[in-house]
Amino acid sequence: MKRRRILATVAMLAVGTGLVACSGDEGGNDASNCTNTITKKDLPVVTMWGWYPNTQLVVDNFNKQNNEVQVCWTNVGQGGDEYDKFQTAISAGTGAPDVIMVEADRIPTFQIQGALVDIKKYGYDAVKANYSEGAWKDVSVGDAVYGVPVDGGPMGMIYRKDIFDKYKITPPKTWAEYEQTAQKVKDAGGPLFGDLGANVPAVLMALQIQKGAAPFTVDPAQPKSIGVKLNDQASKDVLDYWGGLAKKGLVGTQDQFTPEYISGVINGNYATYISAAWAPGYLTGAGVGKGQDTGKFAVAPLPQWDEANPVQVNWGGSAFSVTKQSKKPELAAKAAYGLYADKESLTDGWTNQIIFPLNLTALKDPAFIDLKVPFFDGQQANKEVYVPAADAYKGVAYAPFGQYYLDAMTKQVSEVIKGSITGSQAADRIQEDVAKYAKEQGFTVQ
Repeated sequence: MKRRRILATVAMLAVGTGLVACSGDEGGNDASNCTNTITKKDLPVVTMWGWYPNTQLVVDNFNKQNNEVQVCWTNVGQGGDEYDKFQTAISAGTGAPDVIMVEADRIPTFQIQGALVDIKKYGYDAVKANYSEGAWKDVSVGDAVYGVPVDGGPMGMIYRKDIFDKYKITPPKTWAEYEQTAQKVKDAGGPLFGDLGANVPAVLMALQIQKGAAPFTVDPAQPKSIGVKLNDQASKDVLDYWGGLAKKGLVGTQDQFTPEYISGVINGNYATYISAAWAPGYLTGAGVGKGQDTGKFAVAPLPQWDEANPVQVNWGGSAFSVTKQSKKPELAAKAAYGLYADKESLTDGWTNQIIFPLNLTALKDPAFIDLKVPFFDGQQANKEVYVPAADAYKGVAYAPFGQYYLDAMTKQVSEVIKGSITGSQAADRIQEDVAKYAKEQGFTVQ
């Protein structure tokens, strides 16, 4: 499953409901048929595409509070479905909305086509302090800003308290300790310690970055020149590490986000789950933590490669971007900055486990920080794990062909799982594959 579809599914399952289907005309700038009802009919209107489960509430809150512009929202589909429609609009030169919800790692794909607006001149300075440095970097290309951060995925290690208690182990602080603890549990006849899923390459990418890798180097002054460094030592070390865990039988090799994997999580087949802050919402929606495994989960900080030099990483996250086809970019930017920025919308997002907000209004709210998370049996997970991870996150430079890279990673990790190649060999193959693809797309690879 591709990462964009995983995250769309996360948003859907977090509240255990389907998404509102698009109704009527899908023309991006057609404000005559909105999913929401606009009550301030004398104000200018901007159109928006987005798929969060509580977008209706968010849009209504914005429109109620704003006396300069109103938002006409349409849901044209989740993740990839929306992107396909946006790509069609880009190619046609018409049909895009004013504002579009985009996952952060997809921004460069659309930015390099000239489809997004640099919103720095449209009120960035007034809201800059509302988000962290890392959150802004994820939605930027060089000094230009192409989106307003909405949610993120600071990573941690979810674990089964019952398994840890049974085998008298504590959460490992380093990846070396993770392997040692996994071996101890296996030797005692315990379950798999974790899982190496080929269909979650973004996790491996994050762990490579945690170890010091910089997969892509982008220079906005030379948009068709890009550094591609996917087989450096850090990248090889991480793939060799996880391949080694699988070879030793310490972790499973099941694709994640599948019924089989979820069943394994429920049944205690895995002692840990390396994931992001949105995972409790996803797992709850998928039925985890509701039956025989109720109250058995906790979360600890992500293990480190070097405990003396900790690095926090992220998996997932979305933004609101302004499209180049918008005839009202300043008003569209006002909407992008204001959507999911009021306290009521943010609170609804995190209390219903739909999102992990990046707006500091939420991250600094004592109610959010001190929240006793039901999924974690009342543990203050935000205070202990996720907020410190989000605060320390420095951001990533994504590539315009990031999805191709993740697909290439999936292909080669599958071979590592089969035992046909090593992690280092996989890294070399990924480098060759992605560099070749980049050149075919007209990039000069550095």
